[in-house]
Amino acid sequence: MSVNLKQARVDPIIGNSKPVTIMNINFTSLSKQELLTECLFPVLMSRSKCFIVTANPEIVMNTRDIPGYKQIVQSADIVVPDGAGIVMAAKYLKLPIQERIPGFELMLDLLEFANEQNLSCYFLGATEKTSSKFIREINKSYPNIQIAGFHHGYFKDDKMIVKQISESTPDIVFVAMGSPKQDEWITSTYGQFSKGLFMGVGGSFDVIAGEVKRAPDKWIKLNLEWLYRLLKQPFRLKRIVRSFAFLILVMVKKE
Repeated sequence: MSVNLKQARVDPIIGNSKPVTIMNINFTSLSKQELLTECLFPVLMSRSKCFIVTANPEIVMNTRDIPGYKQIVQSADIVVPDGAGIVMAAKYLKLPIQERIPGFELMLDLLEFANEQNLSCYFLGATEKTSSKFIREINKSYPNIQIAGFHHGYFKDDKMIVKQISESTPDIVFVAMGSPKQDEWITSTYGQFSKGLFMGVGGSFDVIAGEVKRAPDKWIKLNLEWLYRLLKQPFRLKRIVRSFAFLILVMVKKE
């Protein structure tokens, strides 16, 4: 896959389009393929730094309710519209977001590119058991990826993890600790690293490890992945309510 290094940008990384603002959060308006080829692949090949937040309606609502979290999300180089509610809000506001970009799919694309280019990755998050199963799957599915290191997400002191990442200088750091914790961790340690694409990926390790099943393709194409998750995991009802509250706020405030 060819990459134009001249396209690499880091302050901020927005490709060739202007971001779209919804509730004071700037989302990329690029398609997934444009985001990869115009921004992320060049960043990786030029060994630059990048912080990505994959934001759904719940995360946007959290930026209103959790002190300091809005500043964290706003500090990201790229905020990805991960959630059908974000796309619906953009359409209502007549803003040019092209498509939903699921964080899980973006992670798979980055893993595939890392495998093709023999890049290194560090994986942080999930339980110790899931983390081990996840690494076995990564080694099996992406044999050319260099594993810079991995650690479960239940730790009290992250000095060892920061030291390991600093010394191994991975090209990509995937953090699967859920929102807002993963974004808070990336922001608090980001300045200690010289390079790398840092991305919070929520429960993606659990899916790859086989602990959680993702929605069938038909549900995803219809933007009904949220409903599939709700049917399988009723405890997600609170999150769905938050998503509807987000849409109501958008319609009322039109921002």
